[in-house]
Amino acid sequence: MFVDARTLPEGETLETDLAIIGAGAAGIAIAREFADRQINGAPIRVLLIESGGLEFDAETQGLYDGESVGIPYPLDTSRLRYFGGSTNHWGGWCRPLDAIDFQKRDWVPHSGWPVTRAELDPFYDRAAALCQIPTPRFDDHATWHEDGKNEILPLPGGDVLTRYFLYSPPTRFGVTYRQEIKNAANITTLLHANVTGIVANPEASAVSSLKIATLSGRHIIVKPGTTILATGGIENARLLLASNSVMKAGLGNGHDNVGRYFMEHPHVPGQIAFIGLRDTNLIPPYYRGYTPIGDTTMRAIFMFSADYQRRQKTLGTNMAIYPLFLPGMDIEGQPWRDIEPSIIDLLPQEKNEDARIFGVSCATEQAPDPASRITLGETRDALGMRQSVIDWRLSAFDHNALSMNIDALARAIGMWGEGRVRVGFARRDTWESEDQGWGNHHMGTTRISTNPRNGVVDENCKVHGLANLYVAGSSVFPTGGAVNPTLTLLAMALRLSDHLANRYATES
Repeated sequence: MFVDARTLPEGETLETDLAIIGAGAAGIAIAREFADRQINGAPIRVLLIESGGLEFDAETQGLYDGESVGIPYPLDTSRLRYFGGSTNHWGGWCRPLDAIDFQKRDWVPHSGWPVTRAELDPFYDRAAALCQIPTPRFDDHATWHEDGKNEILPLPGGDVLTRYFLYSPPTRFGVTYRQEIKNAANITTLLHANVTGIVANPEASAVSSLKIATLSGRHIIVKPGTTILATGGIENARLLLASNSVMKAGLGNGHDNVGRYFMEHPHVPGQIAFIGLRDTNLIPPYYRGYTPIGDTTMRAIFMFSADYQRRQKTLGTNMAIYPLFLPGMDIEGQPWRDIEPSIIDLLPQEKNEDARIFGVSCATEQAPDPASRITLGETRDALGMRQSVIDWRLSAFDHNALSMNIDALARAIGMWGEGRVRVGFARRDTWESEDQGWGNHHMGTTRISTNPRNGVVDENCKVHGLANLYVAGSSVFPTGGAVNPTLTLLAMALRLSDHLANRYATES
């Protein structure tokens, strides 16, 4: 059932076996796993706690406000604060991380997961089903071949590979799974309920209670058996730092890791390269945009082999190509004669009707950096909580890695012999304002590590030193790879659900 926290008596105390803070993708996925679940004949009581309601509300959204002191970054508009979370505006791009993304890479500081891609594969399949992807065959070319209509572009050298994104409709978790959550007899969803503090016992070894406030002025206490924090990559860190009634640096922050290693996927505004082809048909249809094949929507993109990344000591990037214009066409309102000559010159001198310019866009990996971080500011929100301060930083290594990968794509197309490339991304030692874009992907602020000195949560996503506090979402990622995080955060959330279910069964 759904309960509006604003209707509860002041000072109400609620008891639950499992409290899930945040009803976004991870929180809803975990709640579904415990719907109608029992241990020893008794239902597991689940309390799903959501700051917002069932629809967008500007006052609640304003609780995301904060300060950006590094690369300018929007704290209030990059996520949504109501039931379903940011799935209410996501684009549906889905793809697993590659095996190398989980590995320790000696050229990438602070890299390495205590989980392998092989261990996560079964959970990726379940996550794809949650995202309503009918056929989760992400790199099975035969599935997308479409009787020869789609062939892999034969780029020589082995460094640049064709890989596939599959698309969720996109699934709006707060709509698609609302009735299922509402109907589960053992799940109570508390709306308009803001957790303002996670209170530990005097020994700081376990969570004893949660403090909840509403914007209408009500205060509620929750007594949980187990708590899962699933409020997103920024708010997870903010709430742990703010929960300092016992540990003055914040829960899980004994080694000053909470909030550090904030990562994004830099997206360079505009085109990083331009490709001129004598014949549009040289690019198979599934590279050019959203492509329905059977009951799945997908597209082909370029990524870089693990061997290349190791050899060149670079990071991952995914690159998509888009048809831009034909001879004589306008582009973004500009007549053909106004286009930069160096781009026009990519086309063959005899500009036949099938010649075309393609643009290249990208999302690229950022190396983890402890100085890129979330902290608490002095300004307080409407509930009295200190607002987030984000100091997002990108390094010369990040910039050079992307430059190397663009050059590798240009070389591969040159070796192919069917196209000409003009690189549109300037190689330099610093990121300039024209380079800076992002994917609204918040990762790394409560990173997973077997050693508490290097992270915030252990291999099961339990906060180091706290027996009953777990974290779900992309904040646990120690590295972010080069693909959208939703599928991986869901796979990790499902893995956490299985771990907790097994723990309940063992303890029964």
